[in-house]
Amino acid sequence: MKVGIVGGGIGGLAAALALESKGFDVTVFEQVNRLRVLGVGINLLPHAVGVLTALGLRERLAATGIDAKEIVFMNRFGQEILVDARGLAAGYDHPQYSIHRGELQMLLHDAFCARAGADRVRTGHRLAVFEPRGTGVRASFVDKDTGAAVGTFDADMLIAADGIHSVVRSHFYPNEGPPKWNGVQMWRGVTEGVPFLSGRSQIWSGTNRQKFVCYPISKPHLDSGRALINWICDLKLDTQELPRREDWNRPGHLADFLPRYEHWHFPCLDVPAVIRNAYAVFEFPMVDRDPLDRWTFGRVTLLGDAAHPMYPIGSNGASQAILDAAALADSLAAIAEPEAALADYEAKRRPMAAAIVRMNRQQGMDVILDIVDERAPRGYERIDDVISRAELEGIVAKYKQAAGHQQSPRARRSARGSHVCAAPSSRRR
Repeated sequence: MKVGIVGGGIGGLAAALALESKGFDVTVFEQVNRLRVLGVGINLLPHAVGVLTALGLRERLAATGIDAKEIVFMNRFGQEILVDARGLAAGYDHPQYSIHRGELQMLLHDAFCARAGADRVRTGHRLAVFEPRGTGVRASFVDKDTGAAVGTFDADMLIAADGIHSVVRSHFYPNEGPPKWNGVQMWRGVTEGVPFLSGRSQIWSGTNRQKFVCYPISKPHLDSGRALINWICDLKLDTQELPRREDWNRPGHLADFLPRYEHWHFPCLDVPAVIRNAYAVFEFPMVDRDPLDRWTFGRVTLLGDAAHPMYPIGSNGASQAILDAAALADSLAAIAEPEAALADYEAKRRPMAAAIVRMNRQQGMDVILDIVDERAPRGYERIDDVISRAELEGIVAKYKQAAGHQQSPRARRSARGSHVCAAPSSRRR
């Protein structure tokens, strides 16, 4: 059975690999002329790593990414709130990997081309239109720069993994309008530096109005001990109008946000120094789209950000796209009739993805930061005087359940009592 996938990002390439592993004839169409290592860091949650492990990529992921040990939630003074163990350290069956987005994309690309053939990824192909043709779908492509026609493709089904500005989604929902912006502007960068705390730690600090996230995404150099450190600065802007259309590759300017972080000197990290020493900075508004009532139309369906773009909270964007890919391949392998199989895939994935979109709009686990800041805006002597362990554990468990990355029963038994660690006492600032 012939499958066309529109979009050669993480979701599209993961779907291509998953479908190829089930014996499908897959071709991926990507609008850029050449895939390159671009972007900054992302996280792959254990359940997504499990999917890629089953596809034979565990060793390559381990060689490229960092096996995250914990997330350390902090207030704006660098005082610890909680330490949430991650991946193998939390008793999951698979690691959580922090990895450069571009490195992951190329890893998926190279694995798919090695198995299916390099000609099965066609770059320089932007989807123009598609239409039913007999029992299948015909897609027509153009060059994204010139608009010149570059060919058509007939497939038994078409999978749209073409991102938040999906051509396929806009065909079925022509009046949807632009993405929804929550007023937060993000600046993302990569800096070479010495990993902090355990060396595999992530820091989530500040509040909803001003947040800083930081974690390593490469192995330390044997001589210098330095690694690539990914960081994100979130600032809530006092405007209701999106400054300009989002673009993952738009350069950012330190003067627009660094002054707000000049006094963020943590015991474990000099935040302004990390920001100032970045070799690349990008800006991007925090946007999503409303959950849809339907992804599948006959032999066409949506996947990843085309189906459920979400705020980048809780490390779920790439992970949910990979889970889409696995569910899609499983449904198509189990159900012979394509339209029924695509409907089965949607039934499995759409409700959970919609729940995560809505929960991320409520800040996900980041709500912890605002609770602590509201109760102790000047810091604290003991975190237990501000928020109880039971309240912290309840917030963490609620989000993980909604995102579908609970531990297996065996893993829960092995990690009982250790997935949230009490933060040590800190002096008031």
